[in-house]
Amino acid sequence: MNIHRHANATTTPKTRRYIQASHQSVTQLAAELGVSEDTIRRWQRRDTVADGSYTLHRLPTTLTPAQEVVVVERRKTLLLPLDDRLAVTWEFLHPEVPRSGLNRCLQRHGVSNLNTLRPQETADKPKHKPFKAYAPGFILCGCQVSPPKAG
Repeated sequence: MNIHRHANATTTPKTRRYIQASHQSVTQLAAELGVSEDTIRRWQRRDTVADGSYTLHRLPTTLTPAQEVVVVERRKTLLLPLDDRLAVTWEFLHPEVPRSGLNRCLQRHGVSNLNTLRPQETADKPKHKPFKAYAPGFILCGCQVSPPKAG
């Protein structure tokens, strides 16, 4: 079994299970395992023994909800790439918004992929044909053909 541990983890899933099942005091467990009392309390409160994610559940944003609506609508109407959209946002809306914050905002609202926003060609338009639709005929040129000479 391949265990992926956090780089700074002081306990393993086995020791975490031991902490959760033990009836010893927090001080005794901390001394026995060589970890802090906070670590013991933390693993006693949890239901699982797996490492959790350290990413914030809601990343901070500098745009207000009203500004986000403007950014999203401008993205839909102007169809600008992210860097151009960022320049417009800096100039007219919020001069301190980071590029990553603007990208997260567009992803949150489902408008980050520019290709999905562009109008698709309709199926009603006839496809390009490589040859003419009529049957080929003879080609007449302007040159004169003289009859063969007898001789």
